[in-house]
Order: sequence, then C-alpha cells, then structure tokens
Amino acid sequence: MAARRRYYDDFPHFSQPSVALLRRNAEESVAKAQKKGKVYDPVIPKGNSRTICVSWWGQSWCRNMERYADYASRLSRGKTYVRQGTVLDLKIQQGVVLAKVQGSRRTPYSVEIHIDPLPEDRQKALMEQCSKKITAMEDLIYGQFPEELKELFLERDGLFPAPKEIHMGCSCPDWAVMCKHVAAVMYGIGVRLDDNPFYFFSLRGIDADGFVTKALEDRVNTMLEHATSTTDRMIPDSDIASIFGIV
Repeated sequence: MAARRRYYDDFPHFSQPSVALLRRNAEESVAKAQKKGKVYDPVIPKGNSRTICVSWWGQSWCRNMERYADYASRLSRGKTYVRQGTVLDLKIQQGVVLAKVQGSRRTPYSVEIHIDPLPEDRQKALMEQCSKKITAMEDLIYGQFPEELKELFLERDGLFPAPKEIHMGCSCPDWAVMCKHVAAVMYGIGVRLDDNPFYFFSLRGIDADGFVTKALEDRVNTMLEHATSTTDRMIPDSDIASIFGIV
C-alpha cells in the first residue's frame, strides 16, 4: 500500500519528463502488463483543450478540487499528465481508488486514494432536501436537477469531499501529498464519473439506489398527504357537468 500523506506536507521539486519519454515508457508498461495477463483500464479524457470532463458529475468533481488552495500548486501538472495518457489503470472501489501512473521511470507508480464515507447525518439531511427536487433516476445520472440542488451538492458539508476527507499516497519519491501522479488520478476520477456517475456514490459510501428511492418515496408520501386538500383552483364535481354541457 502506498504511504498516505497529509495535504500540508512540504515537498521537493522534480523535473518534468518529456512527452516522448512518458509515451514510450507507457507503451512498454502496457506491453509488460499484457504479457503477465494483467488488464489495464486506462483513463482517456473526453473533454477538449479547456476541460478534462464533459458531464456535470465529472466537471463538478474537478471544480470541487480546483477551488481548494491546498491543491493549486500541483493540479495543473496533473491535468497535463492525464491528458498525455499517463494514467494507465484506474479502478474505483468502495471508498478507494487504485491506479497506475506512468512517470519518468519505466515501472509505473502506484497511487492509492481513500475517500471518507459521508456521515449518516449528512446523508439524511441531503436526502431530505433532495426529496423535493429529484423526480427520477435519470435526473440524478445526468445532473438534470435544479441549480440550487447542484450548489447543495458542492457547498461545505455537501456531497463532494473536502481535502480533509481525501487521503492520498503514491510510490514516487515526491513526498508531497499531491504529487503530479496523484493529481492526474484525481482528474482521472472525474473522467470515470463521465462514464458512470454512480462511482461517486461508491466513493462516498452511499447506496445510490437507496438514496434516490428514499427521495422519491418521500416525494410520493408528501403528495399523498396533500391528496385530499382542496384549493380555489379545483372545480367542484357539481360544476363539471354544466361546464362541459353534460346533462
């Protein structure tokens, strides 16, 4: 397991390898892995020159990272690394991300990132607020819900993790908490969310199906509670026949 570090650790500076060297080493690493029967799942960004990710979930993950000053000094190098195809393998498990990132040496570096699960009280509070906003599973998948709900996910104590909830480690000699290899993997997580937003819920220890089901149940229960209520806009049954000319 790669050693974990804290975001405030001091760090030395290391030179940037050339793109040609990275690509050559990456090709050799993939070939060696295939000979050993290992299957790598590389990160391939779908964005353009301005953005790494294309979905609301992927872009929001990146935006959440980029707003923290603790990460600012290393994120740009990580973005360059992930664009160059150095994240050879990235697997997301419950609360854990395991990755292989190509660097200047021939053997890829091992990166391990742990995300704290969202506390139950915060899950409950968010679920209650979402119950009035999320109308279908498709809304959640595509991020097609009201702007105020999107901000709720990103605000302090929202769904997206703060630096104190992210624990990182890399086998490279750079002892910064966020070396360029870790930064590349952090962006790589955003790319994975482009493909499958439910990875996010796995990282935060949330049952996505249960989250949406509970939100929709609460919405239905609220509707049923008001089913017998009347308003001035409702037409009495006795008036319906005369309105439509029914004898």
